[in-house]
Amino acid sequence: MVVGVAPLQRLREDVRCILERDPAAKTRLEVLLCYPGLHALFMHRIAHGCWVRGWRTPGRFISHIGRFLTGIEIHPGAKIGRRVFIDHGMGVVIGETAEVGDDCTIYQGVTLGGTSLVKGSKRHPTLGKGVIVGAYAQVLGGFTVGDGARVGSNAVVVKPVPAGATAVGNPARILNADLDAQREATAAKMGFSAYGVTQGDDPVAQAMKGLIDNATSQEHQIVLLWQAVEKLSGRTRELPSEHCVPQEAQTREQFDGERLNRLVK
Repeated sequence: MVVGVAPLQRLREDVRCILERDPAAKTRLEVLLCYPGLHALFMHRIAHGCWVRGWRTPGRFISHIGRFLTGIEIHPGAKIGRRVFIDHGMGVVIGETAEVGDDCTIYQGVTLGGTSLVKGSKRHPTLGKGVIVGAYAQVLGGFTVGDGARVGSNAVVVKPVPAGATAVGNPARILNADLDAQREATAAKMGFSAYGVTQGDDPVAQAMKGLIDNATSQEHQIVLLWQAVEKLSGRTRELPSEHCVPQEAQTREQFDGERLNRLVK
């Protein structure tokens, strides 16, 4: 729970971030009445306030009511930042020692769970600022998911994720961020969005990614060739005039000189 921020201000921030991130949200009233993620976060702040004051049972009971009403289970000991958006939310579970940074987005079915049974230890993950966790992803363990990272839908993450990286699969693997950026840029030039190229095992998608990567590689090679041609052209222009005489002309001048010498003798 963030100290020093008025509850009304927090509520306004939450409503504003939902309107910004969800195209389906039309009005503030609709968000206030119909978004369970907003309701779950509001009840969590009350439960967390009880928890940090040592009122453990009331805190757990309030979180239990929130789970019953919204389908979202947030342990009262979890730390949730500002402008967090839990979209749809049904089945979301956030454990006791989990920490969710500012501006995170969490979709339905996500679990921020623990793998350790040691009481008092850091058993649940920490999400940095601006992290997006896709539907039904499982983030399990007391590690950190870096700022701006993305966790793909149905991924099972059991190790740290660097800031700005994307983790997909089971077990999750870290995608090559540089290659993905190049692929996005090349796909944009081709007139379609690379978001349509999935990261799964679909053979058509894999073939499309191969074509995009090949086009990117060829474009890079062409740029290198043009640079080499321009460099060679510049060297040719810098050579003195006597070095630019064709070999055939040099041979003819030498032949004429030898004939002249024989006539003189």
